[in-house]
Amino acid sequence: MKHTLSVLVEDESGVLSRISGLFARRGFNIDSLAVGQTEKKGISRITMSIRGDNRTIEQLIKQLHKLINILDVQNVTHIPCVERELMLIKISALPEHRSHILEIANIFRAKIVDISNVSLTLEITGDPGKIFAIQQILNQYNILQIARTGKITLVRESNVNTELLKTSLEYNINNLYS
Repeated sequence: MKHTLSVLVEDESGVLSRISGLFARRGFNIDSLAVGQTEKKGISRITMSIRGDNRTIEQLIKQLHKLINILDVQNVTHIPCVERELMLIKISALPEHRSHILEIANIFRAKIVDISNVSLTLEITGDPGKIFAIQQILNQYNILQIARTGKITLVRESNVNTELLKTSLEYNINNLYS
């Protein structure tokens, strides 16, 4: 199962190296990693996605707490969160396909950030599901390059789980038409 960890660290050289070393020693691959400053000077938030069972992830969290410069580690996998990711995707855009690609971009609220006679570059921001969906749809065209930021996340203070809302909405819509 994929887990999302939110780690608060002091802005000191070597912190990320110690974290990645811990994961490497344990044979774990980090699927996604995003690091950025927080609202407090000298503190950064690291958001990472990793695969593993609950027991193994609990062990990793305990090991992370023991590292120097780690202030807090939170497994936010099952906590209602706001999740976002950014993807830049460059697509071969022949004239006969360009309008269809632009239509897809419009549906997903993607921004066109570069255009040439042979390609389009789109910027897409959204939850990981949206990023996955547009990439799957655009796979029918010749994707030239992709760059992704990795997932960032903050816990929802409202404690509203939007995943449950999506499921409930789909259930209600299905019952409406059955």
